[in-house]
Amino acid sequence: MQTLDTLDWITISIYFAILLGIAIWVINKKQSNTEDYFLAGRNVGWFVVGASIFASNIGSEHVVGLAGAGAGDKLPMLIYEIQAWVVLILGWVFLPFYARSGVFTMPEFLEKRFDARSRWVLSVFSIIAYVLTKISVTIYAGGVVVSALLGIDFWTGALGTVILTGLYTVLGGMRAVVYTETLQAIILVIGAAALTFIGLDKVGGWESMTQTVGPEYLDMWRPATDPDFPWPSLLITSSIVGVWYWCTDQYIVQRALTARNIKEGRRGTIFGALLKLLPVFLFLIPGIIALTLKMRGELHWDSPDEAFPVLMSNLLPSGLRGLVAAGLLAALMSSLASVFNSCSTLFTVDIYKKLRPNTPEKKLVQTGQIATVIIVIIGIAWIPIMANISGVLYEYLQSVQSYIAPPITAVFLLGIFYKRINAQGAITTLVVGLILGAVRITLEIVKDSLDSDGILYMLGDINFLSFGAWFFLFCIVLIVVVSLLTPAPAHEKTDNLTFQTISEVEKRNNKTSYNWKDIAVSVLIVAIVAWVMIFFNGE
Repeated sequence: MQTLDTLDWITISIYFAILLGIAIWVINKKQSNTEDYFLAGRNVGWFVVGASIFASNIGSEHVVGLAGAGAGDKLPMLIYEIQAWVVLILGWVFLPFYARSGVFTMPEFLEKRFDARSRWVLSVFSIIAYVLTKISVTIYAGGVVVSALLGIDFWTGALGTVILTGLYTVLGGMRAVVYTETLQAIILVIGAAALTFIGLDKVGGWESMTQTVGPEYLDMWRPATDPDFPWPSLLITSSIVGVWYWCTDQYIVQRALTARNIKEGRRGTIFGALLKLLPVFLFLIPGIIALTLKMRGELHWDSPDEAFPVLMSNLLPSGLRGLVAAGLLAALMSSLASVFNSCSTLFTVDIYKKLRPNTPEKKLVQTGQIATVIIVIIGIAWIPIMANISGVLYEYLQSVQSYIAPPITAVFLLGIFYKRINAQGAITTLVVGLILGAVRITLEIVKDSLDSDGILYMLGDINFLSFGAWFFLFCIVLIVVVSLLTPAPAHEKTDNLTFQTISEVEKRNNKTSYNWKDIAVSVLIVAIVAWVMIFFNGE
């Protein structure tokens, strides 16, 4: 690995100076109430909403992990990255309901549709899940990237980044997060695009690369009998996880809720979906390029997760290397900033404000800032545990999400599409589903000490994608059966909150919030997703 030179450091310094300028400008604006601090005053345009959705999603674990999947024969994981069509579902299906209800958080929406119990369960669970998956994985991947790029040790890199990100998130709130993310998305796209073009040129183009790795390597569809990635389970479970992540998770939806109206919010999600098509070309292909160069003996790395940093440091010229390094740091910081802000929003709005409803707005903003600081400290404390988790990072993340997503996806989907679903069905599915998800994770960890003929071993050993698909079906049946066996929900719990109860006025309002251009771009995005699925079939 080549280390960064003077020109690279100048590029990184300029980037941080601009970032600091944006953060200071935002911090100086008023942050007197919760709407201002947690949702940027609900006054953000579509470009910033879309860039923020993209930057929140593309963390360093994506950059490192997706390139690692490309370099480590895990191409089926690509399906998680071509979910632009699911981002469209957020804008076209879910967002109008969220915006109409005027909520800050997803648990708050569940209370409006069902009852306070569902809100409590989702709030507490979401915060725990963020620490276990998003914060810890992002900090760990960030430490790996920063130490590899800047030539410093893992701990210094991880701690420096966490503290710096925590600082502007605490002081600037959501507005600081969305505006800094817009800059970070632009830097990351320019830097990674440059690496892809230079890399393809270095390996002699697409055809030459395909000949080296073999056309079958580029096949994301494995047989239904494949032990790792059976295609039916891959397609179903990735879609379930996609709806949970893109349409019901505070981390992403909070960005769409900052928009000044439904029209800007929907356009933001369409723009975010368009950007979501890029990771395949920006991160996965560099991983395959790194593998090609390794097979030809022109590059060396030990673990697939090192593919992207090693390729970047060896291929890019001085200055541009600094820009991509800045982009990687940007990806890490934007993901961390998003999850810090989402955690503090969930804690302040869904837990603290619920327990103390008469708290003044200014006190709530201060509570949110203190919550962010505590979450930063917990995240740092979790790093040593994360450092012990081996295997390809990206696969670890997807397997855990396959156990978290089914009950939450079932509750939100049926809650909006079927008015007969009631509070009893929702709370039963959330509690039973989350307990089963925790049991599955535990069994997976301890399965080697279990009797290989027993049912517990079988539950712990079943492919995570197949488990996710069957688990979702179980949750759907459970919520429907419990709801039908208990009284129907009251009208105020369903009016304008389900497809069957939207008023004529709301239908007219919704029709004026989009035009033929929005529809055309959405259709184009779906067509590109279909093309990528057909292209990566190894033939």
